[in-house]
Amino acid sequence: MTIAIADIVRNGILFDMKNWEVKMPDIEHLPESIERLFQILDERDIDYVLVDGIALLSYVEGRNTQDIDFILSRKELDALPEIIIADVNQDFVRGTFEALQVDILLTQNKLFERVRDRHAAERQFGNRTIRCATVEGLLLLKFFALPSLYRQGQFSKVSIYENDITQLLLNYSVNLSEILKILSQCLLASDLEELQVTATDIQNRIQRFHSQRDKLEHSEESES
Repeated sequence: MTIAIADIVRNGILFDMKNWEVKMPDIEHLPESIERLFQILDERDIDYVLVDGIALLSYVEGRNTQDIDFILSRKELDALPEIIIADVNQDFVRGTFEALQVDILLTQNKLFERVRDRHAAERQFGNRTIRCATVEGLLLLKFFALPSLYRQGQFSKVSIYENDITQLLLNYSVNLSEILKILSQCLLASDLEELQVTATDIQNRIQRFHSQRDKLEHSEESES
């Protein structure tokens, strides 16, 4: 069971050193805001899937995040006027719910729709059960985002996403060929080629980790 989402977001804010240099965001009422948000989602029967940082933390450790990310249809987003939209960019929407940042991936993007419909499962966060992207769903979204991040030169975010992918693959057995096959339906051929290079690099890195572990274990056994 993963800790409650309010604790995840609060920790993300408190441990972000950038927040230490400015006025710290108000976190006192975060638990109540987050509880209200999920109550609204449930009461209005909103078909959502939790993705990105918080979803990732239900599978692996060590990721701080300060916002909540969902996949929603435009119709369902329109049914949530409490989310104040601040920015719209193609298939993405950024908004706020009270003091909480909320990022939306819209299902008009066929890959996002696929993740919502085919790659989601219930996960436990504190006392609440939430529909969340599966490991395969998270990998699809992370790989899909990389080409755009490469082009924009957002290499800090590239590093985070590649590390997220590495963490998932270290802990779960996934057929990456199938992930790339799905992505081939929605990416340029050149982008897919770059992702294949990235996937190979990550797999080689994981193999090196395992090799180093095995060598150290063998060395300890030899010395004992």
